[in-house]
Amino acid sequence: MTMGDESPVTSLVMPVLIRPILSNLERRDVVASQTLRAALSKVEAVHPGFTYDFVVGILRQGDLNVNMNESMLRLQGAVTETDVEYRLTRSEDAFQELNKKSAALKKILSRIPDEITDRSTFLETIKEIASAIKKLLDAVNEVAGFIPGPTGKQALEQRKREFVKFSKRFSNTLKDYFKEGQGNAVFVSALYLIHQTNMIMVTVKSKCE
Repeated sequence: MTMGDESPVTSLVMPVLIRPILSNLERRDVVASQTLRAALSKVEAVHPGFTYDFVVGILRQGDLNVNMNESMLRLQGAVTETDVEYRLTRSEDAFQELNKKSAALKKILSRIPDEITDRSTFLETIKEIASAIKKLLDAVNEVAGFIPGPTGKQALEQRKREFVKFSKRFSNTLKDYFKEGQGNAVFVSALYLIHQTNMIMVTVKSKCE
């Protein structure tokens, strides 16, 4: 996989792996952390997937065999929701509720690698995911009323449709998993859902803040 590949893991390496590392560095050296963050963000904006290739290159040099899809999904569970890129700052209840629902869905999805091999536990997790998806969509509908102008509303509606499409794809992937046992396909589908959740948050921020 190289830069530009259509995979959700390429878009999640920066927020899920790199930014938490830089946040830890910031406690010791603010200038170094901010310089690295700015440089990596700039390169990633120009060459999407650069940070993914960078991390994979390090793993190859170390001759390490790591399932990046599974690893990114696990790491998502450790991400604090302080990353301003995917967090709404408006104080109204609708926006804060959307913050909570998006974080809750991503947290549940991050548990999949630990629970997928225990059928009864995983079935309960699937129910939680379905409920979290519905609650997120309800929260998006509440926020939609705050978005000014038809263009902004259409942009959010398009994001919502994309999210629903990948939610259905996730459901179909689960059906295939119980037939064929391909866990990695479930990890990838879950990462797509996380990415789509992030894109909803980015869209709302761009139209309302």
